[in-house]
Amino acid sequence: MKPVAFDYVLAESIDTTVAALAAAGGEAKILAGGQSLVPMLNFRLLRPAILVDINRIPDLAFIDERADHIAIGALTRHYRLETSPIIAEHFPVVAEAMRHVAHLAIRNRGTIGGSLSHADPAAELPMLALLLDATLHVVSPTGPRAIAAWDFFLGPLTVDLAADEMLTRVTIPKLPPVTGWSFVEVARRTGDFALAAVAVTLTLRDGLIGEARIAMTGIDETPKRADEAEALLAGRKLTADLIDAAIAAVRANVNPPTDLHASSDYRRHLIGVLTGRALADAWRRAGGEKP
Repeated sequence: MKPVAFDYVLAESIDTTVAALAAAGGEAKILAGGQSLVPMLNFRLLRPAILVDINRIPDLAFIDERADHIAIGALTRHYRLETSPIIAEHFPVVAEAMRHVAHLAIRNRGTIGGSLSHADPAAELPMLALLLDATLHVVSPTGPRAIAAWDFFLGPLTVDLAADEMLTRVTIPKLPPVTGWSFVEVARRTGDFALAAVAVTLTLRDGLIGEARIAMTGIDETPKRADEAEALLAGRKLTADLIDAAIAAVRANVNPPTDLHASSDYRRHLIGVLTGRALADAWRRAGGEKP
């Protein structure tokens, strides 16, 4: 199929982008990598009057290390996240997860800003933003604002981003010392969206879990943090019984969909299995004793 006719604007700056979005009155879409947008245009699921191409805007593709956080530009491609030494040092869970995103050709074009703004319920980057307490920075004609990842994802393909707003960068606080991590995913084929995926970080203090983070995707309309399981793990040593308790807490607090790929019951079972594996891996990487 072919998209409906649209006008095309090649933006040269953030200011010209938000001005074009505002002038379009909600009838414009931003073109970055286009890996999700273009198929939706071709199937006529989206019918924008204007496409605003931001690929020529300078200084939107970067990975910068600051004193207490890493800043990532919205035009940063998936493959750069996968191969960045800075990401590998501070967020190896991100580097590992990016290897599961589609295929190399798509990772070469897809952008972090596009994936977060698209908010597919089975995508990896929204889950990682939630896991790592990321802050998303957007601009509009009225000025900038910052949105916590907790508040950004509102529903399937729905985010807290107005029609005249543009995501420009993401900031992620550095993880504490002695933090182990894990990312595990099951998909029908390599490169497919996840049937379910789990990402975990465990920060150890005096041999116990000082902080646990568990994020999941593919099991609800948005990525989720396993709050109950995280609270259960805090202040304790990881044991086989504790892993089982965390798995039970995760399964009790998810609402997986049923679709042509998997049933709700299968996804609920799967997310528990993946959580158990991820917890054991993260504990091992943090230097904990074998549970």
